Amino acid sequence: MCKNVLTEGKYLELEEFINSLPDKKGALIEVLHKAQHIFGYLPKEVQLFVAQKLDLPASKVFGVVSFYSYFTTEPRGEFVVNVCMGTACFVRGAAAVLEELEKDLGIKVGQTTPDGKFTIEVLRCVGACGLAPVVMVNDRVYGHVTPQDIKNILAEYQD
Repeated sequence: MCKNVLTEGKYLELEEFINSLPDKKGALIEVLHKAQHIFGYLPKEVQLFVAQKLDLPASKVFGVVSFYSYFTTEPRGEFVVNVCMGTACFVRGAAAVLEELEKDLGIKVGQTTPDGKFTIEVLRCVGACGLAPVVMVNDRVYGHVTPQDIKNILAEYQD
């Protein structure tokens, strides 16, 4: 991803959000969610900006970002493909689905394709065990996925 993702307009949008909060005390997680929504991830510069605007030590912001798995400090693809590796999904073949996904995209878990289109992640459980194995692309859920389904699923997100 380009460095121009960190544009002045995005910082302004985040600042306006922070300024609109009735109480900034205890708003760190809410602000980080908004920042990640605006920027797509939370690089050091954004974390420092949040710390300054909330009048918090940078170490507190870094600590929260690194503690919660939802937050990411690396750019993610336009489409984040999550494979559930919970017990039900794993037993029903999620590992083979993940292997096919990695092969088709040419990347491993935690990586993003060079064009910035796809990121592969794994989840421990999505609560849809009756649909195992489950794959999610952003917020869309695919159930009973087989390795043979991967090409068709990815094709829905290709230009």
